[in-house]
Amino acid sequence: MIPGPANLITDVPGLLVGNATDHAAKTGVTVVLAEEPAVASVSVMGGAPGTRETDLLAPEQTVERVDALVLSGGSAFGLESATGVMHALAERGRGFAIGPARVPIVPAAILFDLLNGGEKDFVATKPGEPVEPPYRALGRKALSAATRNFALGSVGAGAGATTAGLKGGLGSASTRLPSGVTIGAIAAVNAVGSATVGDTAHFWAAPFEIGDEFGGLGWPPIFVPEASAVRTKFAPEPLAATTIAVVATDAILTKAQAKRLAVAAHDGLARALWPAHTPYDGDLVFAVATGRRALPAPDRDLIVLSALAASTLARAIARGVFLASAAENDPYPTWADRFGAP
Repeated sequence: MIPGPANLITDVPGLLVGNATDHAAKTGVTVVLAEEPAVASVSVMGGAPGTRETDLLAPEQTVERVDALVLSGGSAFGLESATGVMHALAERGRGFAIGPARVPIVPAAILFDLLNGGEKDFVATKPGEPVEPPYRALGRKALSAATRNFALGSVGAGAGATTAGLKGGLGSASTRLPSGVTIGAIAAVNAVGSATVGDTAHFWAAPFEIGDEFGGLGWPPIFVPEASAVRTKFAPEPLAATTIAVVATDAILTKAQAKRLAVAAHDGLARALWPAHTPYDGDLVFAVATGRRALPAPDRDLIVLSALAASTLARAIARGVFLASAAENDPYPTWADRFGAP
């Protein structure tokens, strides 16, 4: 398998991505914009999700297509980012048609990044005048920045993300099938667990790496017993976390098939993070199909597509951690700071 030209989710025709980052607060928003409404579904497997408009993505519900998907930091405060995106899309005339009215469909998911050393004046830690959270404005800003080429690492929804022992981040990857169908993934990696094997620089996602996209180190030369130890973000209390992601394809899929793609993609999350889907993670995967290409052999191709959804998401997760950059008062070092250049 080979990556798409940019090795980003935007290698899937019909998608754009925008990031907005509040560096002082160490938080941000990432918007995946469908240039035309796209079939979408979702699968939630973590124990602590924070979501907006995910119920309508079930296969049996009426609305089949979305205008955009939003990934945000800020815990429940971050759900306001979808409001900013929704209003901005309404101004563009986008949305589900109900007579003359248009209602933009913008599902969203959030991660917890409130205790990462950033300036979170909007969090009520003591009595006083509340400060307006930045997320509605960040949502608008991220939408306006939507493009095919976008930054990875400590930006957007991954700006203040952390994992067990290392800083997390925003990662993306793509895979092109021999048929020409493309699948891509984007993930804001803020896991309770670890993306690397024990205390080594080697990523759990190593078997799926293409080239040296996250260091090219492969597996560690030996797996010591400590490699499978359960390392988590407990300091000493559990810190809420969550890895939120989107997988996308230009294949023509039904809503039910998109749901199955989201479920399969969780295998990649579990292969890239140890442990995953914990009670303190709200691990969630959206699946989007822009419907630009028919699958030549649907039965066979759906199996391949499901497998590649998992491997592409695993690669995106590793890239998010690998490309993180350091900032003042970070609770954890970056991969590069800890292990140096590969």
